[in-house]
Amino acid sequence: MRTAAVTEEQQEIRRTLRELLVKRAGPAEIRAAVATPEGYDTGLWATMAGTLGLPGLALPEKYGGVGCGPAELALACEETGRALVPSPLIATAVLVAPLIAALGTERQRAELLPRIADGSLTCALALPGGSLPLALGLTGDNAAEPWAGGGRSGGVQATRTAGDDAPWSLYGEAVHVLDGHSAGLLLVAAHAGGFPRSRTLLFLVRAAEGVAGLVRQRQPALDVTRSQATVQLRDVRAELLGAEEAEPAAALAALAATGRTAAVALAAEAVGAARAALDRTVGYVGTREQFGRPVGSFQAVKHRLADLLVQVESARSLAFCAALDDAEPEAGAPALAQALEALRAAAAETVQLHGGIGITWEHDAHLYFKRAAADELLFGPAHRLRAHAAERSGLFGEVA
Repeated sequence: MRTAAVTEEQQEIRRTLRELLVKRAGPAEIRAAVATPEGYDTGLWATMAGTLGLPGLALPEKYGGVGCGPAELALACEETGRALVPSPLIATAVLVAPLIAALGTERQRAELLPRIADGSLTCALALPGGSLPLALGLTGDNAAEPWAGGGRSGGVQATRTAGDDAPWSLYGEAVHVLDGHSAGLLLVAAHAGGFPRSRTLLFLVRAAEGVAGLVRQRQPALDVTRSQATVQLRDVRAELLGAEEAEPAAALAALAATGRTAAVALAAEAVGAARAALDRTVGYVGTREQFGRPVGSFQAVKHRLADLLVQVESARSLAFCAALDDAEPEAGAPALAQALEALRAAAAETVQLHGGIGITWEHDAHLYFKRAAADELLFGPAHRLRAHAAERSGLFGEVA
């Protein structure tokens, strides 16, 4: 596995984005942004997308993207994670855009990807049952374990009232949809075919245009910086992503491939948040005095922070090695597991070393604590990420 060396171009992406977020995504700005109907600062998002081109970093240049790779997108996610900035970057660029690029017809790619790249179109991946890590193949085999519903009930069902040329109709509900209440485009995973031709397909719902039967509601979330919604579909007209004659398993394979790259971006984001929590704690114990001396001067505190630094930097190295090493397709899930544990540890130390005051709403430390807890619920848990990666790589026997 290669070392996580950062090129000069990648370093410039980091520096430029960090400067922007320092100016426009401080604690006060974040609190104001999460209170808006969208759940994020639309002006800041326009700058991140239009000026810096973040949602198009990993998209091909022919579709208006920058033409970079997962390492550059991971760098951007690390910086947004450091600031805990609420934005549609994960939902749009990490989860939905790769699926459109992989499965979409040429017409769909030409229509949607340039709008994603310039930030004018935000997206959300709507999955039934709150099954994001399983659907992405991170905690189990998405082709073998049920997550999209089946038969005539459960999940989201896709049906046609007439023949093969009739439009598709979706009925069901998806929960814990990241940015689902505000996204202009929903990518919905639905079960089609009933028992005889059972399969999972992906459908486009252009929510920004006003769709009959579509009900979206933002839900209270533990992590206020990561908006979630419930999406109800009541005979909603939808467009199949990709060609009608595509292989039945193509959607599941594309979801698993997206999961491998998404795990790297999510790991980098968690590492950014963990490092910010650590830096905040180091600054605090350097100024907070006890018994006439700074708390940070006590040996026990130094040891705790040193151990935490090793854990955070190890997670960071693993995340960026996974982003750089194409030969290790299963490295994303272990990297995400390591990053989630590092963030949990950093958030816990932040609360404790701030004297236990860090979980009050008035103190910013609670944001890191809640991000750590919510991320494990959304993308983990860590032990299942590791277990499935070990099974896939054949660590304990035959390769899955």
